[in-house]
Amino acid sequence: MAAKNFKPVFWSKYIQRELKKDLILADFCNYEYEGEIKEGARLKIVGAVKPTVKKYVPYKDIEIEQLKDNSQFLDIDQADYFAFECDDIDKAQSMKNWMNVSMDEAKTALAEKADAYVGSLAAKAKHKLDSVAVTKENATDIIDDGLTILYKNNVKTNEELQLACSPDFYRYAKNGLTEVYTDNVEMIRKGIVGKYSNALVKISNNLYNDGTDDYNMLRTKKAIAFANSINKVETDRKEKGFADIVKGLHVYGAKIQRPEQLCVLRTHKA
Repeated sequence: MAAKNFKPVFWSKYIQRELKKDLILADFCNYEYEGEIKEGARLKIVGAVKPTVKKYVPYKDIEIEQLKDNSQFLDIDQADYFAFECDDIDKAQSMKNWMNVSMDEAKTALAEKADAYVGSLAAKAKHKLDSVAVTKENATDIIDDGLTILYKNNVKTNEELQLACSPDFYRYAKNGLTEVYTDNVEMIRKGIVGKYSNALVKISNNLYNDGTDDYNMLRTKKAIAFANSINKVETDRKEKGFADIVKGLHVYGAKIQRPEQLCVLRTHKA
């Protein structure tokens, strides 16, 4: 018989809450469409349509515009799981450190998978800079080229951006950052290592790589929509053995929602 006192709701909420702290690429996304989701679900993303602004002429009728529906769909088509065994789950839960550590390791692994999926969307980005070998001399120029593309696409200069970059890119760019957070505890806790212009800089090992280039992602928070849920955390009894099994399922989906607000900086080591 499986553990009698296992707390599936508690551990589901725990992993859901703690998992978000580990996300880097998936954290800086539009979460507006998240809710109670399950694998195979399809969420409708209602897009904003900019109305046409026309000259007003007194005493003349105005023209009423019918805005088009540019809705998109976000499919929850990704699912990852963990499963590990324990001699006695009920006793393990009484040892808070053991259970917390085990669940923390599980949620970290889940976060890495989700981040890698969001990173893979960079391969589909509309705006990609030409491949370039990054150096100390050109690193910030590459960022400026990406910012220029976003600004030309009407991204506001005061809108908060994120630059998720590889460790190699950061190595060369850090001396040119407008701010470097080496002793800012709050920023470091959030994974933010610096700032360039209005872009917060984070380092990620889960960026897409095409075999040559890292696809560093410069974007607004609206560029990619993301939704996820810890769909199940439950326990079972090992069929051949004397142990309980704890298993959890993470379901999620991501989509480039506003392609004009994402620019990929393709770089490799010189």
